[in-house]
Amino acid sequence: MRLIAYFEDKPGMMEHRAKHEPAHLNYLKENQSEIPIAGGLRPQPDGTFVGALWVMEVVSFARAEELIKNDPYYAKELRSYKVLVWGKAHDGPVVL
Repeated sequence: MRLIAYFEDKPGMMEHRAKHEPAHLNYLKENQSEIPIAGGLRPQPDGTFVGALWVMEVVSFARAEELIKNDPYYAKELRSYKVLVWGKAHDGPVVL
C-alpha cells in the first residue's frame, strides 16, 4: 500500500529537530524499505522547515502510524500529520 504522511510543524519544532536530527536520520535509514522517500518542507530554499513529507510502502495504515510514532521527531504537541493514500501517475520507475 502506497501512502504519504504530510507533517506540519508547530512552534518549538525547530529546537526539537535540532536535538533529534541524528537519531531521526538514522531511523529513516533503518526504515528505508518502508519509507523510501522523505524530506523536510520549507516555504523558500533557505527558509525554516515548516513540515515534512514521507512516501511510504507499507502493509497498512496501522503500520504507517507505527512508523510515524516511533520516529525520534514524533512529538504530538510539536507536529501534526495526515496519512493519505497516494497514487503514482507515471507507469515506469521514477528516480529522484
